[in-house]
Amino acid sequence: MGDPDTIDLTAQKCQPCEGGVPPLEQDRIDELLKQVPEWKQEGKAISRTWKFEDFYQTMAFANAVAWIANRENHHPDLEVGFGRCKVTFSTHAIGGLSDNDFICAAKVDALIES
Repeated sequence: MGDPDTIDLTAQKCQPCEGGVPPLEQDRIDELLKQVPEWKQEGKAISRTWKFEDFYQTMAFANAVAWIANRENHHPDLEVGFGRCKVTFSTHAIGGLSDNDFICAAKVDALIES
């Protein structure tokens, strides 16, 4: 993230979203995806899958994601299996993506980077 105009997503806080605002435009989505390059857009959501050596590591990661989600009050869909965890964010209240999805994605990425 060497661009001085890039906002550090991990330093942001999710804003409550109860609907009534439009989802992000594709140009903004593309811009934000550059900050979380391992995440892929899947329609009206973004997702990423992590691989782990065992079930314990997978569950520890899933619980850490749940802690972030609870703290940000923005909750992903989790698919957990032996040695893998897929995290999917979407802002259901607006039927698409919001800044919150990318803030949480960056914070989940930071779990592994730290």
